[in-house]
Amino acid sequence: MNGSYRESAFAYAISSAGVAHSVARACSMGKLMACGCDPASYRAAGRHRQGFRLGNKAAKGTHRSRSASRWKWGGCSHNLDFGIDFSKSFLDSREKAGDIQSRINLHNNQAGRLAVATNMQVRCKCHGMSGSCELKTCWKAAPDFRVVGQALKERFWSAVLVDQSNLGNGSPLLLDAPRRRRPRLRPRPRPRPRPRRRTRPRPRHRDLALDLLYYQRSPNFCERDASVDFPGTAGRQCNRTSSGVDGCASLCCGRGYNVIRQRRTDRCHCRFHWCCYVVCQNCTVEEWITVCK
Repeated sequence: MNGSYRESAFAYAISSAGVAHSVARACSMGKLMACGCDPASYRAAGRHRQGFRLGNKAAKGTHRSRSASRWKWGGCSHNLDFGIDFSKSFLDSREKAGDIQSRINLHNNQAGRLAVATNMQVRCKCHGMSGSCELKTCWKAAPDFRVVGQALKERFWSAVLVDQSNLGNGSPLLLDAPRRRRPRLRPRPRPRPRPRRRTRPRPRHRDLALDLLYYQRSPNFCERDASVDFPGTAGRQCNRTSSGVDGCASLCCGRGYNVIRQRRTDRCHCRFHWCCYVVCQNCTVEEWITVCK
């Protein structure tokens, strides 16, 4: 998608998060030759075992030493550090112009990777007779990608609009933020009413590391726009029984829909013959579909 819209910010973030997430999991599964399990978990396990031995010598049989023996780092933690480095070298290397769009794209790529890092989970497996869980082996795992997508979707709705003057040496400013009023300790006498003047709220600083940034307002994607290479939603097939994004109420942008009868031909009754080809028949299906006006 050309430009720096709110939708393109989400696309950059979800792509960067997907690369880091997939590579981190592939490392732990042994699918890549260049990486393996997260080495930080092995260092943490070594420190834990060393501290456990010293604790036994100093206070053998104490509650602290007994609780420390009930779990340990093990398994194969997902190598998120390698996934993040690979995502940076694979996606960030394309942004070399140094203009406002490249800087925003780099920021959104990093925001997507941080969405994975901030949602890392600690998973454990119990060991013992009949599931007594006398010893637990724990490792760090990347979350389900649906969790990452949900976090980025919330950032999409609260994305920050910046302009050229915001991207100086410092971080961008949120211009349309409401001012916070300090609570009054003592009641003051109410002054005479004066005509209110519309004042622009003062800009305030905000931690934008996890936020998505964009500097162009989104066009109307409901209508055809050749400048952004978007065909619009007219003629799109929709689902009239769905309340999601594929529903006719959302996809048709309030224009309504038409119910038409469609005839299509699909391949069916396919059979595999040894060796090695597939023979299929052509089946004609007639169905009623809904299409946006």
